[in-house]
Amino acid sequence: MTLLDFNRLVPAHIQAFEAYAPSRPDTELMRLYGVNHLHRLNNNENALGPPPEVFQIVEAFPPRAVPVYPNGDCFDLRRVLAEKFKKNPAQFLVGNGSCEVIASVIKAFCEEGDNIITADKTFAVYEWVAEFSGFEAKLVPLKEHTFDPDAMLSAMDGRTKILFVCNPNNPTGTYWDTPTMIDFLDRVDNRSLVVIDEAYCEYVEKENFPDGLALMERYPNLIVFRTFSKMYALASLRIGYLCGTSEVVDIVRRTHVVYSVNTMAQRSAAAALSNDGAFIKDTRKMVTEAKLLVCTMLDELGLTYLCNQGNYLMVHLPFSDTLMYRKLMTKGIMIRTMTGFRFPNWIRISLVQLPVMAEFCRAFKQIFQEE
Repeated sequence: MTLLDFNRLVPAHIQAFEAYAPSRPDTELMRLYGVNHLHRLNNNENALGPPPEVFQIVEAFPPRAVPVYPNGDCFDLRRVLAEKFKKNPAQFLVGNGSCEVIASVIKAFCEEGDNIITADKTFAVYEWVAEFSGFEAKLVPLKEHTFDPDAMLSAMDGRTKILFVCNPNNPTGTYWDTPTMIDFLDRVDNRSLVVIDEAYCEYVEKENFPDGLALMERYPNLIVFRTFSKMYALASLRIGYLCGTSEVVDIVRRTHVVYSVNTMAQRSAAAALSNDGAFIKDTRKMVTEAKLLVCTMLDELGLTYLCNQGNYLMVHLPFSDTLMYRKLMTKGIMIRTMTGFRFPNWIRISLVQLPVMAEFCRAFKQIFQEE
């Protein structure tokens, strides 16, 4: 029998691509590190959990709905989104997390020889999806921890199809204000699509923060991503969406997998939007209090850190980020190491309730003073 020839069957760009390795389940990590609890400060989850309306959906979900396929294009949820944001339902496309809509946009507009442009230190999925799809990802260095509009524009060429701007940026928390965003869009001048990823926009209270959904009325090449995983705490249900002109969304929909968003996720997302004012206010309050506590400790220790927008902050360590991860894990605290994200010896910390943040501060300070 002929041997299976992977060199012939597997494209070169797939052979060169390194698969992402997710962390092990919490129960396995607790066993490995010998702890009886684990505070998850690694994935920017909203530790308050979803809005109360979501609990009602989850608790009342009928077993008889389990064997029935979900609505293929999230019809009801798109109507809820349209009503909330004063758009047409045809302007929304919902996916199995924002990662799926990233892939759908790239598949819809890129072909062999094309490229996308984004920052070198941002949400890595833009780069990953482009590269494992066989397209070039041009990575522009951050400038003062912020996306550099001039450098992104300079990197454009005749094969640039999409520019991805994470606003606010994960993991630095920096953002472009409204004048900067408008100037950038004017200078792109419809030559390429611009995607603004607003995964953390609900955490931003700055008056000069641009609303991508409003800007698209003026810029038909603009696509906005948002998610229910962060502020709305539906991470396990995997649901995100994009918004654009109906013409752009129609093109993206042609590459998008139908039935990828389950019924529980669709109903929970609609419920989360139904009465979110007090919930968002409470979450922002939790994050603000956590920032004050942690930043005060970091100042006392004389450490460099980035604390901007979003429910996370970054700290630069004088020793290995992996070492800090392992030591914190022995105390039941899980953070994100950032060397793999091109921030050597930095860690990212999700901001949650004060009792947990106080436990983190005690553990962090003890480990830091021992090193």
